[in-house]
Amino acid sequence: MKILYCSDPLNDKVVDMEYEHEFERARKLGMDVHLISLEALLEGDLTYSVKRVPFFDAPEIFIYRGWMLKPFDYERLYDALQMKNAILINSPSAYRNGHYFPYFYKAIQNTTPYSVWVDINELENGFDVLFEKIRTFGSRPVIIKDYVKSRKHEWEEACFIPDASDKQRVQYVVQNFMDRQGSELNGGIVIREFIQLEQITKHPKSGMPLSNEYRLFFLHHQLIECTEYWDEAAYQDEAPDLEFFKEIARDIPSHFFTMDVAKMANGDWTIIEIGDGQVSGLPSHANVEKFYQSIMKV
Repeated sequence: MKILYCSDPLNDKVVDMEYEHEFERARKLGMDVHLISLEALLEGDLTYSVKRVPFFDAPEIFIYRGWMLKPFDYERLYDALQMKNAILINSPSAYRNGHYFPYFYKAIQNTTPYSVWVDINELENGFDVLFEKIRTFGSRPVIIKDYVKSRKHEWEEACFIPDASDKQRVQYVVQNFMDRQGSELNGGIVIREFIQLEQITKHPKSGMPLSNEYRLFFLHHQLIECTEYWDEAAYQDEAPDLEFFKEIARDIPSHFFTMDVAKMANGDWTIIEIGDGQVSGLPSHANVEKFYQSIMKV
């Protein structure tokens, strides 16, 4: 398995400093590592973006470990690499399936909070469509996010809505979210039933309640990593029953993805979301060497 990282924005000969630790660990283990220029990719210069990736005589599978890409940009990267026989482990459709909420919701809908969504194009003329969709929650609390991310560290202003029937509050929070996401907004607005999770502490900077949450990595539907999600929390309880989540993972149409799970206040476990494994971060406390060793074994 070969690994692809983003280069430093100011020097395309070295790895982006955010991924330097992963890059060095993978190289130390003898893995074949290569660099792409994310900046060139986003500017549309595909040839320059992948110039440091050699041409291979036969197809070689790559795992990208880098910053999130919108599906359009991922597809352009996929196509540019394919011209060199460098094949990303997830096709553009598989990337979308693990990255955009509406595409993986069906596979987890029985084990995740009830959710609805509105495409961003439906909000061009106002919030009427969103108000209609949110009626299904009555006066229950909800949280909002886009197809990829929330602004959970801005809990009161751009994430949590205590009463879904309060149109003024709904519009305030959703508009804040959209404004602050700006060009980074992905796909549309997702409205999710708020469920009470088991809280273990509060975030030292934002004050957001932190839950008993874990991130699971699956490669070819095999669990290769289970790590505590929050760096800022001291975990005391045992990890969840992983066999349950392994069963659900079989229905995710992706070769490399993550599953974030959390313990609810009633003691049950729930799936928070799925993510493409290539753009899902490892918590800073995770054992990076063990993570890459697990990749090599699959």
